[in-house]
Amino acid sequence: METAHNPHLNHLLEALLKADYDRLFPNLEFIEMPLGQVLCESGDKLKHVYFPTTSIVSLLYVMENGASAEIAVVGNEGILGVPILLGGDSTPSRAVVQSAGYGYRMKALLLKNEFNQAGQLQRLLLRYTQALITQMAQTAVCNRHHSVEQQLCRWLLLSIDRLSGNELCMTQELIANMLGVRREGVTEAAGALQQLGLINYHRGHITVLDRKGLEAKSCECYQVVKNEFDRLLPALRV
Repeated sequence: METAHNPHLNHLLEALLKADYDRLFPNLEFIEMPLGQVLCESGDKLKHVYFPTTSIVSLLYVMENGASAEIAVVGNEGILGVPILLGGDSTPSRAVVQSAGYGYRMKALLLKNEFNQAGQLQRLLLRYTQALITQMAQTAVCNRHHSVEQQLCRWLLLSIDRLSGNELCMTQELIANMLGVRREGVTEAAGALQQLGLINYHRGHITVLDRKGLEAKSCECYQVVKNEFDRLLPALRV
């Protein structure tokens, strides 16, 4: 917990100019983000924005029949609450903690006021927003055109990029909900990756054993998203 109790573990906060960071710091509230916690529902007014440090948040689009699919992940590279920066005060997606950990939150109105000062903070957050939009668009393409195994590889790589280690705690049912596919498809894909020695999966614990091999099995979507983050936010090293 002590390691997580450091705003600089969030790469956006780390990249701020000292003057901007010093203004934000008194308003940052350190919080625990347990697995499955819903940070906001579709249509909710956003009262806070979140800066994960050791947790990962999944943005899900939920259909009328209850089915869902992940449209993006946010971890230590970013911020949850982009609609606030774009002039809205609510979001069409549900935000759920997919990997437990810690982070910081602050009142949305305070960040909006800082953003409207049109300084380095605004430029940084706009670049992050463009990278996030790329991730959403590429996820839609991936879900439509690529196999469950390729989607799982992309999802694992994006998740591991946002953690300090190579392990995830996630059941196959939850992964299926994230990807918007049948659980049996995830079981088959995870089994194939495990047979190849790329991952180890046991009772909800996934360990990536061969990252290079996982990248080779993934479709181009992972690299497209990573390249865009690296291009727009090179200092963040996502």
